[in-house]
Amino acid sequence: MSTASLELPYTTDSSRFSLLVCRFIAWSNVAILFIFLLNVYLNFWRGWPGATAAFSSDGTIASWLQVLLYALGLILPLWYVRATAGRNLRDDSLTITAIASYITRFAFWAVLLIGLTDAVISFLRVEELLADVVGDAMAQDLSRNQYRGPYVQLPLIILSLVLAAVTRTLGFTWLALLVVVAELQIVISRFVFSYEQAFMGDLVRFWYAGLFLFSSAYTLLEDGHV
Repeated sequence: MSTASLELPYTTDSSRFSLLVCRFIAWSNVAILFIFLLNVYLNFWRGWPGATAAFSSDGTIASWLQVLLYALGLILPLWYVRATAGRNLRDDSLTITAIASYITRFAFWAVLLIGLTDAVISFLRVEELLADVVGDAMAQDLSRNQYRGPYVQLPLIILSLVLAAVTRTLGFTWLALLVVVAELQIVISRFVFSYEQAFMGDLVRFWYAGLFLFSSAYTLLEDGHV
């Protein structure tokens, strides 16, 4: 038996193992990212203690559940990679790119809708017109973040998830145009009409932060750098 025939099975098995390891690392990164975001929601919105609290004297069942989530972030990718051993890196690359593009589209719509809605509410409240539009009780509720978050912004986030599923543009080019328009509106209102409110600058900063993140992700995907 020749040397080449002896080395071929080893090379094939080694390449297959390397492929599975690379796929596992890629999918575990994606899973850990989503679990991290879920834990941020649980920590700051639901008041959970956090995963690190499980290793202190104040550890609770909730903190251990958060640790279990991170463990699932490794177990589930391992199961998926073994169950789809026939897939290659190019297939996974297309799938992960599609996921990243959907997240970018969702974030664009969320930033756009929430920014515009908050700007309108803030304008009406500053000019004392909000009560005339929605009533005194609703005007008081809309002035509180505890109410505006779950009853105004959360439905807009859900709507953004739907819009991201039916649209295909990444949207950051339109967001760049909106930032320019918002800046122009600030300049005209300030220097022509001597009118300026804090929410106008907040809207620009909110959109500009989203623009920077979206364009960075797009540049990383298309050109290989940020």
